Amino acid sequence: MKIQKIIIKNFRSIEHTELDISDFNIFVGQNNSGKTNFFEAIEFFFNGISKKSGSDINNLKYKMNSNSDMFVEIEFSGAQDGVNKMKNEKNRTIMQAHLKGNDNIILRRFNTEKSRDIMIDGERVKHKTGIDQALNDFLPKFEYIHTKQNPDSYAKNGKGTPIGIMLAGVLSMILEEDEQYKNFQDKFQDLFENKNSAVKLKFDEVSNKVKSFLEKQFSDCNKVKFEVSVPIFDDLLKNFDTSIDDGVETLAEEKGDGMQRALMLAIIQAYAEYRKSYDESNKSFLFFIDEAELHLHPTAQRNLKTVLYDLSKEMDQVFINTHSSVFVVDDENQQKIFKVEKHDGATTINQISILEKPYVIFELLGGSPADLLLPRNFLIVEGKTEFELLTKIIEKFYSDKPKIHIITACGDIDQAERTMNFIDKAFSVLNSSIYKEKTILLLDKPHEKKVASFKEFKKKYPHLKSNSQIFILEKTSIEECYPDRKCDIYPPNWQKSEDEVKNMNNKKKIKLAKYIGEQITQDEFQTNLHICYQALLQTWELSYGNKCLS
Repeated sequence: MKIQKIIIKNFRSIEHTELDISDFNIFVGQNNSGKTNFFEAIEFFFNGISKKSGSDINNLKYKMNSNSDMFVEIEFSGAQDGVNKMKNEKNRTIMQAHLKGNDNIILRRFNTEKSRDIMIDGERVKHKTGIDQALNDFLPKFEYIHTKQNPDSYAKNGKGTPIGIMLAGVLSMILEEDEQYKNFQDKFQDLFENKNSAVKLKFDEVSNKVKSFLEKQFSDCNKVKFEVSVPIFDDLLKNFDTSIDDGVETLAEEKGDGMQRALMLAIIQAYAEYRKSYDESNKSFLFFIDEAELHLHPTAQRNLKTVLYDLSKEMDQVFINTHSSVFVVDDENQQKIFKVEKHDGATTINQISILEKPYVIFELLGGSPADLLLPRNFLIVEGKTEFELLTKIIEKFYSDKPKIHIITACGDIDQAERTMNFIDKAFSVLNSSIYKEKTILLLDKPHEKKVASFKEFKKKYPHLKSNSQIFILEKTSIEECYPDRKCDIYPPNWQKSEDEVKNMNNKKKIKLAKYIGEQITQDEFQTNLHICYQALLQTWELSYGNKCLS
């Protein structure tokens, strides 16, 4: 049984949201956007009002408006499978009566009501006696690991802690069939319960003395009896600790935050496997993990995602909220990514598409991709000549402007066909990415033989022209567009004719480009190489807006 849909209304910063849920769900957003509020809404659905919220339900309501109605509604699919796996016969009977053969069930916790509403086929079902206990037995196991969770509480034993339940259950299974334990029980009975045993006789002697003193104060006291109960092995585990040997064996509580967090998550995972195998056969789990990356190295984060995703591939569901790109970057089947944002105090949660995903990753990386792993733009030029020239010009005249990432499409102007094919191939990849509207092409005027293929290229990418993303030089090479100044390294002038360009090898072209980049004035560049200048301006405008051009 799994969650299919969640509706939340007027809970903390969430005024209203409806989400279709998958097996592996990731929530991303800035601090204080409402990610934890979403998780706590689900906790409210399962457990009611928590102690930290106090007794006043208005503390949970949207903008603390006491007049608003608050509810969390969850639709579950696979209800028949869930009810068939219930161990408690009485609870199973109650749920079968409510479901009436339906495989989907909608439950809603409304305001302060202790019981959850049940809706089948859109109709509210009247509660039967014992429904709350039956629902808790019927629903998937809810595990919420929040950032304030004390890792030590998971590593130490307690009646309700995962490690305590797990170890006690394992012991119970072993002791049920263990001959030594059976012999121990027989010996215990002989020692403490046999009326002729030395211990039993001494206990009776002491109890009779106590009785004689007690009946002087209470005359109706007839008997005082001392008995020793058979040891319960759960009690023997209360004082155990968890130690870890990672080169140095110490108690878990003495390890670093990363190790403690990892241990807590590992125990939860082992707990899920244990419950499925032994305690509640095949009962599904819901893992809600707040800031799953907390204290974990990126490699450990990726390993954790792999483990949790493997759990979700079977019968569990995983919900993670995160600030880490590690959990978001890889595409997985049955994975959904939701972006959580807050505007004017109201949280919105929306599933992101594949096209929106790179933007989300950029935000998680710090909001300035040009300074991190990926650039904000691409200026594609034909070869190394344009790259060297423009790099020097930008550094010389426009160092105060945002960065432009220049890449070369080919590097050899003589191989015109190869250049065009490379640009076509490179841009076909970018066409489906976030760079579709942020990539500028600066190309030479095509030779007569390549005009037809060039027209096909522009036809294939019509937005290049409509969005002013393609710039064509007035000549077939950039060397023919240089200012007509005297040239000291390759005389007579900087500007070359078409024939002169043909006689220049790539090395000479690059050397000339570097030289001109160092010598050219800003006015010469913006006048003689005005097409190149316009390409730079458009790259800045599409990537950063008009504000960077002032």
